Amino acid sequence: MSNPISTPMEFKNYRVFNYTLAGRPLVIETGKMAGLANGSVLCRYGETAVLCCATASEKPRDGIDFLPLSVDFDERMYSAGKIPGGYLKREGRPSEKAILTSRVIDRPIRPLFPKDLRNDVALTLTVMSVDPDCSPEITAMIGASIALSISDIPWNGPIGGVFMGLVDGEIVVNPNAEQQKKSDLQLTVAASMQKVVMIEAGANQVDDDTMFNAIMKAHEVIKDLLVFINGIIAEVGKPKFDYPSCELDHDMFDAIFAFCEKDVMNALDTDDKNVRDARMVPIKDAILEKFTEQYPDLPGMMEELIYKIQKKIVRRWLLVDKKRVDGRRMDQIRPLASEVGILPRVHGSGLFTRGQTQVLTAATLGTLSEAQMLDGIDSETSKRYMHHYNMPGFSTGEAKPVRSPGRREIGHGALAERSLIPVLPSEEEFPYAIRLVSDVVSSNGSTSQGSVCGSTLALMDAGVPIKAPVAGISCGLITAEDGSWDTMLDIQGLEDFYGDMDFKVAGTHKGITSIQMDLKIDGLTPEIIRRALEMTHIGRDYIIDEVLLKAIPAPRPEVSKYAPKMTTMKIDPDKIREVIGKGGSVIQKIVADTGAKIDIEDDGTIRIAAINSEQADAAKACIDAIVFEPEVGAVYTGKVTGIKEFGCFVEYAPGKEGMVHISKIAPRRIEKVEDVLKLGDIVKVKYMGLDKKGRPDFSIKDALN
Repeated sequence: MSNPISTPMEFKNYRVFNYTLAGRPLVIETGKMAGLANGSVLCRYGETAVLCCATASEKPRDGIDFLPLSVDFDERMYSAGKIPGGYLKREGRPSEKAILTSRVIDRPIRPLFPKDLRNDVALTLTVMSVDPDCSPEITAMIGASIALSISDIPWNGPIGGVFMGLVDGEIVVNPNAEQQKKSDLQLTVAASMQKVVMIEAGANQVDDDTMFNAIMKAHEVIKDLLVFINGIIAEVGKPKFDYPSCELDHDMFDAIFAFCEKDVMNALDTDDKNVRDARMVPIKDAILEKFTEQYPDLPGMMEELIYKIQKKIVRRWLLVDKKRVDGRRMDQIRPLASEVGILPRVHGSGLFTRGQTQVLTAATLGTLSEAQMLDGIDSETSKRYMHHYNMPGFSTGEAKPVRSPGRREIGHGALAERSLIPVLPSEEEFPYAIRLVSDVVSSNGSTSQGSVCGSTLALMDAGVPIKAPVAGISCGLITAEDGSWDTMLDIQGLEDFYGDMDFKVAGTHKGITSIQMDLKIDGLTPEIIRRALEMTHIGRDYIIDEVLLKAIPAPRPEVSKYAPKMTTMKIDPDKIREVIGKGGSVIQKIVADTGAKIDIEDDGTIRIAAINSEQADAAKACIDAIVFEPEVGAVYTGKVTGIKEFGCFVEYAPGKEGMVHISKIAPRRIEKVEDVLKLGDIVKVKYMGLDKKGRPDFSIKDALN
């Protein structure tokens, strides 16, 4: 059999493009990997590498009225030199951070697709190598933009993205790992050449002006990056494919709109979502009865049709009449209410109500050993503060079963978590793991920011000494084709659905702790961003002073009687083995005898948790006895526990015995120990140090002086 013959592989379309971003090399490779995708690039930033692939189905999906876009940030543990934990030892469901990154990339990309595209589009961003100084999230965002831009998929990009920090008061572009540890700002900005399209931030009470300046500086950096990206598109970009438009028939829409316009206006003119939904039912029935014969496909289009009819009316009200659905002014917040301590056995609880949006948050305090362990591609391995968000079907009046949290629920929980982190006490000040659960019991817009407010109430009710109360509120936007626009504070459901922006800001009186911006248009101007920051600042100040602090003026001085009582102590690390004992026998006995939970760290820090202070004190006393070391020259009171010919043994501390030689028992010479002492006698002993054999040496006669 002859040998198979192979010729060397040639990648004729292979191209490499080089750029410098924040002082580090950005390298884009095309034409070598993933050639069957519609568009693909290997994006390298420093030593971080992400394979970014964009694919689309050949035909649109039938029976849907939305773009079926999926964005997956796919972490490979080998990228960080790690083997996955657990029994399977392979990657499973995405980590929370991967889900959040997918959302951050989805948000700026989605609005730039044609509104009538119904082809499935998938962005797969596979992290293959991680350089701690070069964010894989930003690398993936840039790579995703380029992959889409050079593909034949219709998309109105490109965009660019950067990560901004605030180190020692200076705004830093793409801070390295060391700078990120000291940064008071974690800001991700995505933008086109003309406008900012996405903002996501966590901040340590950063003021509005600093935040605005950081966003504007990010945009300037992105503009330069986009010049580089446009050069790549010009060289290797493909023509965009044609697709069948899924727009509604304009004649049909105009006829139905004229038929039901006044009825829909009447239905929408209420602040009660239930009333509005009930009023729409007969309108839908009337439309079907009158137009189905003329338009046989109408039943399948009804939801999209009603959406566009309502959208046209609501947007006209906001833009022309300055009228909101519930009659509020553009800068007016819905009615507010707050209450604490409504769940008697939990460690802390807060109920926050804003209009028909209502969030109940419960706080649970635990030992630091109950902190969440993390298995991801970055250096973070655990977190002591966890925030989980749930939105069951009944909150919107829907009959649907409870399911595990989706990406939206995970994202909203993470946003609330990020909002509260800057005001939490340190582990040293408050040695507890903290879990908050926000259950949305009624939803009509801005539940994530309701969760922030409810969380402040629950933390204060639980006795967590937060540095300052945090409130969150959203700002909406409505734009016209002529470029005019207006903003509105505290948007409800319809204004979110039919408006152009949901600009969520949480913070204290002092400054911002988080931002998340969702857009349905091609971006924001600096003037809109400035207005949104101003409006939300006024709104959160009002909520803090007039609602939250009136429900609970300050954190409770003590944790709930149902919360574990925590005691912290420090021992010599060399004594840890004695406290644990062989096979854990000693510490297990302490736990069994006292009922306390004990966590020991490698540096000798011991944290004791117990149902009450008596149990905690008992456990601490046991550990004190084990690690007790006498001081030379100090006098201790002890009990005679053993008598020998050469002397006696005295228990000078619980579980600690020392020997007193017969020559040091009395001021005079004695023949027998029993002439002076008997078992159980209480005596004073002085610690003389170690004898020649390295044993503790005590004296009774010297303690008498």
